[in-house]
Amino acid sequence: MYKYNRYDQQLIDERVAQFRDQTKRYLKGLIPEEEFLDLRLRNGLYIQRHAPMLRVAIPYGMLNSKQLRKLAYISRHYDKAYGHFTTRQNIQFNWPELEKVPDILADLAEVQMHAIQTSGNVIRNTSTDEFAGVAADEIEDSRPWCELIRQWSTFHPEFNWLPRKFKIAVTGAAVDRAAIQIHDIGLRLIRKEDGEVGFEVLAGGGLGRTPIIGSVIKTFLPGKHLLTYLDAMLRIYNRFGRRDNKFKARIKILVRAMTAEKYAEKVEQEWQALKDGPGTLTEAEINRVSACFTHPEYETFSAEKSTTAYSAQSATDARIADDSGFAAWQRRNVKPHKVPGYAIVILSLKPTGVPPGDVTDTQMLQIADLADKYSFGEVRTTHEQNLVLADVKQRDLYALWQEATSGSLATPNAGLLTDMICCPGGDFCSLANAKSIPVAEAIQRRYDSIDTLHDLGEISINISGCMNACGHHHVGNIGILGVDKKGEEWYQISIGGSAANDASLASIIGPSFAREEVPDVIDKIISVYTQHREAGESFLATYRRIGMEAFKTTVYAKSEIL
Repeated sequence: MYKYNRYDQQLIDERVAQFRDQTKRYLKGLIPEEEFLDLRLRNGLYIQRHAPMLRVAIPYGMLNSKQLRKLAYISRHYDKAYGHFTTRQNIQFNWPELEKVPDILADLAEVQMHAIQTSGNVIRNTSTDEFAGVAADEIEDSRPWCELIRQWSTFHPEFNWLPRKFKIAVTGAAVDRAAIQIHDIGLRLIRKEDGEVGFEVLAGGGLGRTPIIGSVIKTFLPGKHLLTYLDAMLRIYNRFGRRDNKFKARIKILVRAMTAEKYAEKVEQEWQALKDGPGTLTEAEINRVSACFTHPEYETFSAEKSTTAYSAQSATDARIADDSGFAAWQRRNVKPHKVPGYAIVILSLKPTGVPPGDVTDTQMLQIADLADKYSFGEVRTTHEQNLVLADVKQRDLYALWQEATSGSLATPNAGLLTDMICCPGGDFCSLANAKSIPVAEAIQRRYDSIDTLHDLGEISINISGCMNACGHHHVGNIGILGVDKKGEEWYQISIGGSAANDASLASIIGPSFAREEVPDVIDKIISVYTQHREAGESFLATYRRIGMEAFKTTVYAKSEIL
């Protein structure tokens, strides 16, 4: 992973000192509230329902064990001994005291971390596939390109005051695990037959009040031109994006108003003045950054059944046969690795009764220990609010599972119904119309049987407490949105969404439901699926085959709707 040089460190240290001075002056009344608002947002600090919230950047989801231990320390000394991992692969602390935030930022700087551009109308944390560099289906490692984007976008003077926040995602695998089609800019890595690496470029995706799937505006962009083309895309947005109405300020509104074809045309015209200029990436620069993402020292396992590999696999097979808990975990939470003898492991942060994405300080320390012991000291955060150990020897899987189980980190539900995406909702967020966490817990408790979950197969439930869609409800197979009805919390249900290669926006079933009704509604939706599914068919495939009407009829058959 990328490590700061002395210029990086100096930049972050100076930013900490700057914000410390700004905070002192604000607390003394020397900086007015409206001025401090922009200053704190650019340092990741929000004011939520009960307290400030600090969002810490985790560039493209990469952490080392030292950094994770520092996050545990911060949660214990400045917060309430837990953190919340988000869909942008960042972590949030919900209870810091304002006057102590500069101290937190100073502690983060000690381990090459910060909170810069995690909020405000700037280019946010670039996200990517949590399996980047190790996925069996990978075309090209996306992490070096994400790092290049990070360096280009941080403190970019031309894009420091955009019409609205801006999000970029990159994928380099056959399966899109970064949800690139619902980002302001989505980048899909492509390798041509002659070996040249480039990108399919999408623009104008996003959720919120106006959910839109992004449009392809360039089918192949050579890698060396990535940053100049991004410059052109942002310039057109900065110039023509609306600033008079924040609800219409995102690039998705501009692209839709212009049409994707017209936007692409303007970008191409702008790019001609930048193409092959100073911003063009040289091979030396690409190689320099790529060198930060070399593979660890893997053991070599013969493609044939060597004694070591064979005995390790035989032992694992025997344990699967003898231990149903390990078998369930291995089936759902262990993924193929491109290197023989290794596996990717998902540590689930979704045990029943825990808000999705929350992790305690004790768990963070345990995960850091697991990373050191089993995965070369590295941890990754995911779009689904889980954590990943990317380089685990297959022969260590059983031992890892046992240790993870002791810390409630081995729930075998990755990709299943209780592996929900859920925003903090009305428990914390001042923008929320309704609470999200109690709804998630009620569904978790209703579907607490692992056997039932595995029988149902892959189903995504995404929950948002308001139309800002931080829980990505628009692209859940089942989406739940909190709405306000005359001061009371109600929930709108939608089905048919996807953030994968076959991205689609979910459709609303009909009128909303009271909170206590939501688990029963989910039951009815699931019952329609189980009645109509064909052998091996997923929930989404069944919905797309039979349509909405069967679900709607069952859901509202005996419901009293306000």
